[in-house]
Amino acid sequence: MSWMAWIVLGLVSGTLARMAMSRGERGLISSTLIGITGSYIGTWIVSHWMHGVVKVSFLDVTTWVSAIGGAMVLLLGYRVFRFITRR
Repeated sequence: MSWMAWIVLGLVSGTLARMAMSRGERGLISSTLIGITGSYIGTWIVSHWMHGVVKVSFLDVTTWVSAIGGAMVLLLGYRVFRFITRR
Protein backbone atom coordinates (compact mmCIF):
# COMPACT_ATOMS: atom_id res chain seq x y z
CA MET A 1 0.00 0.00 0.00
CA SER A 2 1.09 3.55 -0.51
CA TRP A 3 1.71 5.91 2.37
CA MET A 4 -1.51 7.79 1.56
CA ALA A 5 -3.52 4.57 1.84
CA TRP A 6 -1.93 3.88 5.25
CA ILE A 7 -2.93 7.36 6.43
CA VAL A 8 -6.54 6.90 5.27
CA LEU A 9 -6.64 3.41 6.80
CA GLY A 10 -5.24 4.80 10.05
CA LEU A 11 -7.69 7.70 10.13
CA VAL A 12 -10.74 5.54 9.56
CA SER A 13 -9.67 2.65 11.81
CA GLY A 14 -8.56 4.98 14.61
CA THR A 15 -11.83 6.89 14.48
CA LEU A 16 -13.91 3.70 14.43
CA ALA A 17 -11.92 2.23 17.32
CA ARG A 18 -12.34 5.44 19.31
CA MET A 19 -16.09 5.40 18.65
CA ALA A 20 -16.30 1.72 19.65
CA MET A 21 -14.47 2.42 22.89
CA SER A 22 -17.04 5.20 23.56
CA ARG A 23 -14.63 7.99 24.42
CA GLY A 24 -14.15 10.93 22.11
CA GLU A 25 -11.32 12.69 23.86
CA ARG A 26 -8.71 12.48 21.09
CA GLY A 27 -8.36 14.62 18.02
CA LEU A 28 -7.92 13.86 14.35
CA ILE A 29 -4.14 13.57 14.35
CA SER A 30 -3.96 11.32 17.40
CA SER A 31 -6.76 9.12 16.02
CA THR A 32 -4.80 8.77 12.79
CA LEU A 33 -1.57 7.90 14.62
CA ILE A 34 -3.38 5.40 16.83
CA GLY A 35 -5.03 3.90 13.75
CA ILE A 36 -1.76 3.56 11.82
CA THR A 37 0.03 2.04 14.81
CA GLY A 38 -2.98 -0.15 15.52
CA SER A 39 -2.98 -1.45 11.96
CA TYR A 40 0.62 -2.56 12.36
CA ILE A 41 -0.16 -4.15 15.74
CA GLY A 42 -3.31 -5.84 14.44
CA THR A 43 -1.57 -7.19 11.36
CA TRP A 44 1.25 -8.56 13.51
CA ILE A 45 -1.17 -10.21 15.95
CA VAL A 46 -3.18 -11.85 13.17
CA SER A 47 -0.14 -13.07 11.25
CA HIS A 48 1.96 -14.32 14.20
CA TRP A 49 -0.45 -15.43 16.91
CA MET A 50 -3.43 -16.54 14.89
CA HIS A 51 -1.38 -17.87 11.97
CA GLY A 52 -3.64 -16.06 9.53
CA VAL A 53 -2.71 -14.63 6.21
CA VAL A 54 -3.08 -10.87 6.00
CA LYS A 55 -2.89 -9.34 2.57
CA VAL A 56 -1.77 -5.78 2.92
CA SER A 57 -4.31 -4.41 0.49
CA PHE A 58 -6.50 -1.38 1.06
CA LEU A 59 -9.73 -3.14 0.10
CA ASP A 60 -9.04 -6.40 1.96
CA VAL A 61 -11.47 -7.09 4.82
CA THR A 62 -8.77 -8.73 6.94
CA THR A 63 -6.66 -5.57 6.76
CA TRP A 64 -9.55 -3.42 8.01
CA VAL A 65 -10.57 -5.83 10.80
CA SER A 66 -7.00 -6.20 12.01
CA ALA A 67 -6.44 -2.42 11.84
CA ILE A 68 -9.54 -1.62 13.88
CA GLY A 69 -8.82 -4.45 16.33
CA GLY A 70 -5.21 -3.32 16.72
CA ALA A 71 -6.30 0.26 17.34
CA MET A 72 -8.75 -0.96 19.99
CA VAL A 73 -5.98 -2.97 21.68
CA LEU A 74 -3.75 0.10 21.61
CA LEU A 75 -6.49 2.29 23.10
CA LEU A 76 -7.17 -0.28 25.82
CA GLY A 77 -3.47 -0.41 26.67
CA TYR A 78 -3.35 3.38 26.80
CA ARG A 79 -6.30 3.47 29.20
CA VAL A 80 -4.74 0.85 31.47
CA PHE A 81 -1.42 2.71 31.49
CA ARG A 82 -3.16 5.99 32.22
CA PHE A 83 -5.21 4.41 35.04
CA ILE A 84 -2.10 2.93 36.65
CA THR A 85 -0.10 6.17 36.47
CA ARG A 86 -2.90 8.28 37.96
CA ARG A 87 -2.78 6.37 41.25
